[in-house]
Amino acid sequence: MEITRRGEIWVANLNPGRGREIGMFRPVLVLQADELSAIGTPMVVILPITTQVYPDYSVWRVSVRAKGRLLVDCQVVVDQPRALDRERFGEGPLTTLNEEEMANVERAFLGVCGMAQYFIPQH
Repeated sequence: MEITRRGEIWVANLNPGRGREIGMFRPVLVLQADELSAIGTPMVVILPITTQVYPDYSVWRVSVRAKGRLLVDCQVVVDQPRALDRERFGEGPLTTLNEEEMANVERAFLGVCGMAQYFIPQH
């Protein structure tokens, strides 16, 4: 598989899910640093994406408008990070998030991890 880049959205196989984990074939956002992908690590850190948009979760989930080959509005499920084997990736990239969208994902991810105090806004 070609190198995945941070901020790209791909389709991946998240099966099997357990309990309330997100499963199925679905879009995922690559969160992993490009430098780690470039050295050929077999795993890629991702955040799943859902089309079930919940406005009440806006602090923990980042809304993304349909664009490119991402055909519907969705939310990045920041509270369910995973590392996937590259073999689980399928079609992609569907689109790439812009800087503002990625900054929102980073802010939410740090909040989920209890590290929001480390977020440094870009100038």
